[in-house]
Amino acid sequence: EPYVMESGGGSVQAGGSLRLSCLASGFTFVDSEMGWYRQGPDNKCLLISRVYTDGSTYYDDSVNGLFTVSRDNIKRRAYLQMNNLEPEDTAVYYCAADPMTDLMNWIPCGGGLNYWGQGTQVTGSS
Repeated sequence: EPYVMESGGGSVQAGGSLRLSCLASGFTFVDSEMGWYRQGPDNKCLLISRVYTDGSTYYDDSVNGLFTVSRDNIKRRAYLQMNNLEPEDTAVYYCAADPMTDLMNWIPCGGGLNYWGQGTQVTGSS
């Protein structure tokens, strides 16, 4: 059964860092973009970062310069290094992938794509 699964969330003081990891299994990882979504109001998810199959990256303006996305095709993992976390970064973060389609910028959390993780809570405390 194909899946993606996040790990690495937690609570940090303002200005702290966390590294999220996403393990993928059961589909052709090297052919799939990997995306990181942040849950917003009304259970809608914003694509905050993605790493393409060639290793190029995309960042939403809200995290550009603060977060870094990467992938390891041998380990079948994607990563999100989150630096300088603030209380406004507090949310559930999801890893998502779909080898058959481009990742959408706004999407219902858990919908529209083949593979979603269970989500991991990130809390930045003041």
